[in-house]
Amino acid sequence: MLELQHLTVAYSEARAVWDVSLQVAKGELLCVVGPNGAGKTTLVNTVAGILKPMAGRIMMDGQDISLLAPHKFCEAGIALVPEGRRLFTGMTVAENLDIGSYLPAARARRRETLDEVLALFPALKAKLPAPAGELSGGQQQMVAIGRALMARPRLLLLDEPSLGLSPLVVVDMFNAIRKVSASGITIVLVEQNVSMALRVSHRACVLELGRIVAEGSPDELMKRPEIRQAYLGV
Repeated sequence: MLELQHLTVAYSEARAVWDVSLQVAKGELLCVVGPNGAGKTTLVNTVAGILKPMAGRIMMDGQDISLLAPHKFCEAGIALVPEGRRLFTGMTVAENLDIGSYLPAARARRRETLDEVLALFPALKAKLPAPAGELSGGQQQMVAIGRALMARPRLLLLDEPSLGLSPLVVVDMFNAIRKVSASGITIVLVEQNVSMALRVSHRACVLELGRIVAEGSPDELMKRPEIRQAYLGV
């Protein structure tokens, strides 16, 4: 479904992602882990169309989308839940969710998708009229994920969804991610909570200094002591 071919991304002269090649199959949940500054956020922002690659290609269903305008990435079926949520805090929860369904195909099924989002996050139902800025961190993260799902994406990019959340809320968040994956949506998950990310993922890759240094199933990576100690915090 998604294929990155020798992707290199730079900020001015500073390269953040170096020659990354990666494939994500339809319906797969791939987690990308690694230390701070490894290039994880740069990678997903590039796949989302926010950043343009310096070299290499982003292929979606066999089509090169590398140089498309950012809004065309959404039309290609890609949705991003950014680090820090980035909600419109002065707008209501309902309005924030509605923004996600601006594409005609998503707009046509807005009511159906909203019901699906509220079934995934029941706590949001009573909060629909409330300003998003008044919600707890966990509830705001639910809105951020729900907003992305309102676009009815085929590929969902999650950047640090557990950031700043309490342990109990983190468990609920990953349970929701598991349910989204089970629905058939392909997911690329960037996450610092390595143990939780590996529990829900089909496959994982380790990024260091912008390069992939290890890749495989969670079990395969956990069996390698040098990977456990250096990158997985185990």
